[in-house]
Amino acid sequence: MEELAAVLRERIQGEVRLAEPMKKHTSFRIGGPADIFVLPQTVNDIQAVLELARRWELPFFILGRGSNLLVRDQGIRGLVLKIASGLNHLQIVGNRIEAGAGVSLPYLARTACQEGLRGLEFIAGIPGTLGGAVVMNAGAAGHSLDEVITKVKVMEFSGEIRELTAAELDFGYRRSRLQKENWIVLEAELELEKGNSEEIRQTMTNLLEKRKKSQPLSFPNAGSIFKNPDSDLGPAGKLIDLVGAKGKRIGDAQVSELHANFIVNLGNAQACQVLELMGEIQEMVRERFGVFLEPEVKIVGG
Repeated sequence: MEELAAVLRERIQGEVRLAEPMKKHTSFRIGGPADIFVLPQTVNDIQAVLELARRWELPFFILGRGSNLLVRDQGIRGLVLKIASGLNHLQIVGNRIEAGAGVSLPYLARTACQEGLRGLEFIAGIPGTLGGAVVMNAGAAGHSLDEVITKVKVMEFSGEIRELTAAELDFGYRRSRLQKENWIVLEAELELEKGNSEEIRQTMTNLLEKRKKSQPLSFPNAGSIFKNPDSDLGPAGKLIDLVGAKGKRIGDAQVSELHANFIVNLGNAQACQVLELMGEIQEMVRERFGVFLEPEVKIVGG
């Protein structure tokens, strides 16, 4: 790996690290080391990394801010490519925003507000990047990104860049075609509505206050652990609460006392503890309600 790291450092402008602990790059603060960790600064950097990964026949993983991610304790083999500050451009034309995949969602929401553009208030409290949010079709407060996305620019793993319309991305609840294809999101275009900045700001403030009261923001977590099931019985958090799993703990991994669909890291939780806890929750809900809770958090590594 040291040889490849040396080659990468010669080829790209960004930073290259060996055996980088992934717990530094996930909101859960959990995760073993990545063999090679790359922080690209340009699109050319990404193309160079992909080319070398193909030549060396190495697997690679694309990372945003790691806000909906659980990395196993063994870490991630191969390359991890973190799309962040290198792709954080943002341009506003009329009621449209073109933004790089590395732009943070809270910053995007605040910028839209300042410009009097309505439609992104719901992302103000989501601690992720635009690229990862597009892939997951992130949402909150009954809204999701597919409501405002018009097109997305992606790079295929071959290095070729292409542009796709929202209709081509097969958006659904917490899913998109991007989860299945070998594509890296580079930027997205969002179409918003004209509005009053003060009213938009007040809506954002109300949503953030509600989030603070209902979610365990004082502990590291990965957001909602399970997707809400397609069931009349209620959302995942309600079902987990009803089976008595609130507060259930394995090591430093605990089902939040505040919101049952959150698992929090009390200090030194390990991925194996989170996974064991998730399995027990799934079994309890399945036995009581006959409902299988599908993970919303992405689990990688090992």
